[in-house]
Amino acid sequence: MLRIDAHHHFWEYNSSEFDWLNGDLASLRRNFLPADLEPELRQANVAGTVTVQARQTVEETDWLLRLAQATPFLLGVIGWLPLREPAFPALFDRYSEHSLLKGLRHVLQAEPAGFMDDPAFNNGIRTLRGSGCVYDLLIMEHQLEEATRFVDRHPNQPFVLNHLAKPRIAAQQLQPWASRLRELARRENVVCKISGMVTEADPHHWSADQLKPYFDTALECFTPARLMAATDWPVLSAGCTLQRWWELLAQWASPLSPHEQADLLGRTAIRTYSLTPTSVNETQPSEASA
Repeated sequence: MLRIDAHHHFWEYNSSEFDWLNGDLASLRRNFLPADLEPELRQANVAGTVTVQARQTVEETDWLLRLAQATPFLLGVIGWLPLREPAFPALFDRYSEHSLLKGLRHVLQAEPAGFMDDPAFNNGIRTLRGSGCVYDLLIMEHQLEEATRFVDRHPNQPFVLNHLAKPRIAAQQLQPWASRLRELARRENVVCKISGMVTEADPHHWSADQLKPYFDTALECFTPARLMAATDWPVLSAGCTLQRWWELLAQWASPLSPHEQADLLGRTAIRTYSLTPTSVNETQPSEASA
């Protein structure tokens, strides 16, 4: 069954731009490049990936696109561009010619309340309309209501919620996250990534049983057709190996039909980001197995 990792990062570490790598993440203060990820993908039988911005610079977006052009397993890039600037439409015209640029993202979790209501930000999102460019939502649990208002302004724009909106797993609190997630999931133009859960628990003292209720809630809200497997590597590495995470996802997905498993583990990402896996042939479950 085809596996696609819909969310990971690459970076060349420096202390000024990666000052968020502290505490449990301090062990990640080094470079993480395609050569570091490739053997882990082979071990976990992952056919392709989508890399996501870690810095809010056009230079990083250019760098990720160059990596994607040179890396067979790298099927797409979620970059960053300055949506709020008046020059954004002209800039996006140029970047939209890059077939490997599949989407954009801003670190909304670091912005003050009301940022997603900002007219300039919303104008930037409207520029994406009809382009096929996805917008990734990186938010915290408390921003879900604002994000729902934001999505409602753009019913024809595809959105992808990152890391389940970072529920309070360490505190073992399902509410109000679950109710707010369910409300956002009513918008059919929103897809959700199953990732970031180990980080939101205690990376050094987590269990599958602790994480499972959050997976189950996301599955109920979005269904496999709008859920995609992702790792958040190398951030995941602070508390879990990539292979172990894929084993856990496969275990949680095992009660689903073969068709639903195929969606969650790879096909939702392929559809959402218009990916073209080249290393393996995608197989469709038969009618009998579906």
